[in-house]
Amino acid sequence: MMSIPCSVYIVTLNCGAWLEDTLNSVADFAEVIILDSGSTDHTYEIAQSFPNTRISHQDWLGYAAQKSLALAQCQNDWVLNLDGDEVLSDELKQEIAKTIQANQIDALIIPINDVFLGVPNSKHTKKHAKVRFFRKNKGQYDLENKVHENVIVDGQSIRAEGDIYHYGESSIFVKVEKNNQYSNLKAAEKFQKGKKPSLLKLTLVMPVTFLKSYFIRRSCLNGWRGFVNSMINSFYAFLKEAKLFEQHLQAKKTKRDDA
Repeated sequence: MMSIPCSVYIVTLNCGAWLEDTLNSVADFAEVIILDSGSTDHTYEIAQSFPNTRISHQDWLGYAAQKSLALAQCQNDWVLNLDGDEVLSDELKQEIAKTIQANQIDALIIPINDVFLGVPNSKHTKKHAKVRFFRKNKGQYDLENKVHENVIVDGQSIRAEGDIYHYGESSIFVKVEKNNQYSNLKAAEKFQKGKKPSLLKLTLVMPVTFLKSYFIRRSCLNGWRGFVNSMINSFYAFLKEAKLFEQHLQAKKTKRDDA
């Protein structure tokens, strides 16, 4: 079987629990570039067992900068980004191969199917989607984004039918811990961009986000897991706004202390 003429790039840190499944799903791609930021588990051993995979170390630079550096190492005209806890579906793999062969568009916006507590979303739940597959010379990262980094494509993008399965939210503890870290980064990013905190938003963001997640995005179809997931999502939105207030409070205190 011919390999798919596409480079896959992945940034990792202790992704050993999922990495073998991730790399198996792209074993027939031309190359896989892994940029690791200091794993102490068996990430290196797993990566080195795949002949199409090359792993190297880079101290953590932030999500967008780290992925941008991994992207620069890719040798093929087409590239695919995965995280170390994500698996490519067979449907999406076929779609990618056909897109390369047709050579008509520049990117695929790919639905991310979050496998929360070991169970994928209902097929009727509205999934988040991101550009993950694109022509290398048409895409770049916005380096100001500290988290939830996105690829900016200069060209035509269409939504893919197939999914990327995201396995990282394996427990409530892990999801809450990630959201605590991400909300720190998002609040710092907003503060640096000069965003002002809003008492109205602080009050309303949690119930509004819950309604959006549970009903509009149809997490209600995922049973009790969907309710828990929507509650955690709404608290994450609340934390981002609360921590923006905290950033401004700390800045005022620093200004007083320096005066």
